[in-house]
Amino acid sequence: MSLMTIRLELGRTQEAPNGDPHHGYEFVAPLNGNGHLDAIEWCSSKGMCGVRSFRPGHPERKGMLRHVGHGWRFDYLPGRTEDDEPFFKLDRHVIAPGLYVTVTEDDGVQRPFKIASVTPLKGTPQ
Repeated sequence: MSLMTIRLELGRTQEAPNGDPHHGYEFVAPLNGNGHLDAIEWCSSKGMCGVRSFRPGHPERKGMLRHVGHGWRFDYLPGRTEDDEPFFKLDRHVIAPGLYVTVTEDDGVQRPFKIASVTPLKGTPQ
């Protein structure tokens, strides 16, 4: 099993020209040998694929990483979609430190997030 803890931090935006390490996500996801999210492995480990969203002035939120069709999203309220935060074409991205992904946040704005770290999930065999 290749479950990894992935930390995303807000990249450069007009509101945060230097990015913001206090605005981001930490989530668990299975990665394959090429650094892509592994949808097949996700099926067997989705209960472990949680997310924590954090940003200044907002309460911390906890949810799950979901795979829908070819897409990936953070889901905070099961059974509802209006709270979901989808990734932009995450199925095509390599997940590695220093690279960027795009998340459409709960306010409807797409923002860039730098992959700050990718580390093995503690307590799982690699």
